[in-house]
Amino acid sequence: LSQAQALCRSSRSEMCGAGASSSTHLLDLLEEPIPGVGTYDDFHTIDWVREKCKDRERHRKINSKKKESAWEFTKTLAGVIDIVADWMNDLKEGVCLSAMWFNHEQCCWDSNETTFAERDKCPQWKTWAELILGQAEGPGSYIMNYFMFTFWALSFAFLAVSLVKVFAPYACGSGIPEVITYIDQTSSSNRFYLILEFLDNVHGLSLGKEGPLVHVACCCGNIFSYLFPKYSKNEAKKREVLSAASAAGVSVAFGAPIGGVLFSLEEVSYYFPLKTLWRSFFAALVAAFVLRSINPFGNSRLVLFYVEYHTPWYLFELFPFILLGVFGGLWGAFFIRANIAWCRRRKSTRFGKYPVLEVITVAAITAIVAFPNPYTRQNTSELIKELFTDCGPLESSQLCQYRSQMNGSQAYSEGSDAAATPGVYSAMWQLSLALVFKIIMTIFTFGLKVPSGLFIPSMAIGAIAGRIVGIAVEQLAYYHHDWFLFREWCEVGADCITPGLYAMVGAAACLGGVTRMTVSLVVIVFELTGGLEYIVPLMAAVMTSKWVGDAFGREGIYEAHIRLNGYPFLDAKEEFTHTTLAREVMRPRRNDPPLAVLTQDDMTLAELQNIISQTSCNGFPVIVSKESQRLVGFALRRDITIAIENARRKQEGIMLNSRVYFTQHAPTLPADSPRPLKLRSILDMSPFTVTDHTPMEIVVDIFRKLGLRQCLVTHNGRLLGIITKKDILRHMAQMANQDPESIMFN
Repeated sequence: LSQAQALCRSSRSEMCGAGASSSTHLLDLLEEPIPGVGTYDDFHTIDWVREKCKDRERHRKINSKKKESAWEFTKTLAGVIDIVADWMNDLKEGVCLSAMWFNHEQCCWDSNETTFAERDKCPQWKTWAELILGQAEGPGSYIMNYFMFTFWALSFAFLAVSLVKVFAPYACGSGIPEVITYIDQTSSSNRFYLILEFLDNVHGLSLGKEGPLVHVACCCGNIFSYLFPKYSKNEAKKREVLSAASAAGVSVAFGAPIGGVLFSLEEVSYYFPLKTLWRSFFAALVAAFVLRSINPFGNSRLVLFYVEYHTPWYLFELFPFILLGVFGGLWGAFFIRANIAWCRRRKSTRFGKYPVLEVITVAAITAIVAFPNPYTRQNTSELIKELFTDCGPLESSQLCQYRSQMNGSQAYSEGSDAAATPGVYSAMWQLSLALVFKIIMTIFTFGLKVPSGLFIPSMAIGAIAGRIVGIAVEQLAYYHHDWFLFREWCEVGADCITPGLYAMVGAAACLGGVTRMTVSLVVIVFELTGGLEYIVPLMAAVMTSKWVGDAFGREGIYEAHIRLNGYPFLDAKEEFTHTTLAREVMRPRRNDPPLAVLTQDDMTLAELQNIISQTSCNGFPVIVSKESQRLVGFALRRDITIAIENARRKQEGIMLNSRVYFTQHAPTLPADSPRPLKLRSILDMSPFTVTDHTPMEIVVDIFRKLGLRQCLVTHNGRLLGIITKKDILRHMAQMANQDPESIMFN
């Protein structure tokens, strides 16, 4: 916003439809500041230029020693969410008798009775069938475990949707579209909702908790910003805090501090100066340090899916990696269209009016279908970890049942490049069914009235597809090692192909296809897995998925949901190529009533209140007279109302026929006139203006780069009309052959 700083004194805008306010340095310094003036109503667009001017004025008034503000707050909440989510997820299968608060893995840590083949079984851990029926095997125990799995899934789903409905309606969804819109320009309620987001990962739905963790971090940042006047009194500074908070949220969600900073820069933040960059980096560093201290994963590692591959990738493998990128792009484009179409249809039906019933129904279908397949029954994060893992002597997964070349048994050598047993092929069939299940349920689940992240489900879909492709390429190299593709670098019995690497690349490709992230996604994935050596395959797959997805539409899932919800968001990625002019977009139009304006010194208080009561505009241009239409400034509806109430409370003699003036000196009045009301202190003397012949391409660019709420349109210095941010959004929808009134948030 270097342009904004240059224009702070000479050009700024206010709004008739979303309201703006006056700069602090433009107030009449002879008058006492009025409490409440210069603030915003809930869900109103903020003015970045005005807020930057206020911050510069604040710096001028600092004469004492500069105080350093506290930006960083402990992210212990994220570690607690991880631990509790794992415990509640395992509660659907059984309980630890020795310590009720232990999950399955923690319960068996100290057991000396576990075996290599059944390392997840120990006397301390009991399934629900063992507790209720006293038997671990048989049809009865299977049915009991099936019933308890479904029961707990429905219970957690009901609890999650009930909390959202009763306490925090804006906690539903991933929260990232709301964070993007809030940081962009929109004011919000002071109750920036915080809910127990760990419930989104334990109700069995095809969702994750990583997106909501970004929402949680921003909620914490918003709450703590009210402790410091520097941030609580300036909306632009508060958004710098939230940019750092979103970086910290990704840091604690994935253990990726650098990726978190890049995510905030690439996806979330509208205004990201250099000081916010290093502060965000420091916030992500502190968050990662606290997460490492808590050790929620129980493996003394920061990252969620740490892997360690022992073989390099070869140039030939770029071809299947690119194919995975194509799959990711196709999946992303298909998911965005299908999910948006389903969300629109759900809103228009009676079923969508009952969110509790809707969530319970989807949760019941998910639990009933998921239980028979072990890859859909288990926690999605554990599934991804298993798919990423390279086969070795210590792995007992069905995906690693390879036949040894030495004796034909199922023993392991150093690697997994050997003949696959029927167990591997059975696992591939189960993974194929899991892939279809995940694709269908993710489409119908994302957007329900529960906290719902999309990172983990998208990564799971890509990891399943990647593991299947990796095993196929591995077996192809084993049985056809004499082909020219493998002859030069893959010897008989050598460990050439790593299926886990394909799962990692597929996960990145599918997540990139859905979100259209590039740089931040690659960094998050290699931080998440520790696979820095494989950054080139990740880059190739992610860029391919973005190109393929962009061929069907440039919107990512977050931008699509912003548009679906009608949030007033001007996407900087969207180009405006039309040749319209400002006079074609401004209000009032030909058949509209005239623009509501105020004159600078010949209105009474009754006339002013009458204009306010008869119009819904949140701001009014102030002109010299209705004959000249020469622009003087701009005054907010909210500021006018507060100033009138303050004057009536503190001053005597203010009556309905009192003269209202916005000039420096009071006009000449008869001796018997009531006391006049001076409102110059709330007048913005430098509203942003454009001429009626300004191309809309330039106007849209100004709104995006300066963060304007509105600008006034003039012709030879005479006021003609006003253009607000919502006018631009309606005009862009009209140019795209959409109904202009159907895209705005009610």
